[in-house]
Amino acid sequence: MKTIHIESQEQLREVARAVVGALDGRTVVALDGGMGAGKTTLVREIAAELGCRDAVTSPTFAIVNQYEGGDGQRIFHFDFYRIDDQREAFDLGYEEYFYSGALCLVEWPEKIEGLLPDETMHVRIRVDGDSARTFEID
Repeated sequence: MKTIHIESQEQLREVARAVVGALDGRTVVALDGGMGAGKTTLVREIAAELGCRDAVTSPTFAIVNQYEGGDGQRIFHFDFYRIDDQREAFDLGYEEYFYSGALCLVEWPEKIEGLLPDETMHVRIRVDGDSARTFEID
């Protein structure tokens, strides 16, 4: 496990680089953190690290957004906050995304915990202050 502490949002690129560098063939990344912890902001930085020029926004109502990395790599951004039952993830066709080989960045993974692949990377975000955060990557 790697732990990174940052004091400002400007340091978030370091965390994004660490996440991308630790993927090691994994394609599903679960972002664990409370409301306002910075999950979507981290997704924006990860996408930028991968050369994405798309506007990265929270897919709270759409549940999933798709972006394109600089090399044409597909990036899927999920926000499961509004689902009440894992069956909704089945209705969405989550398996087609998670097992497509495309990068899947998942906010609120605890809502679908039993559906995440065994090799899912977990990034835990702890709020330490107004802009200070600690990230645990494993």
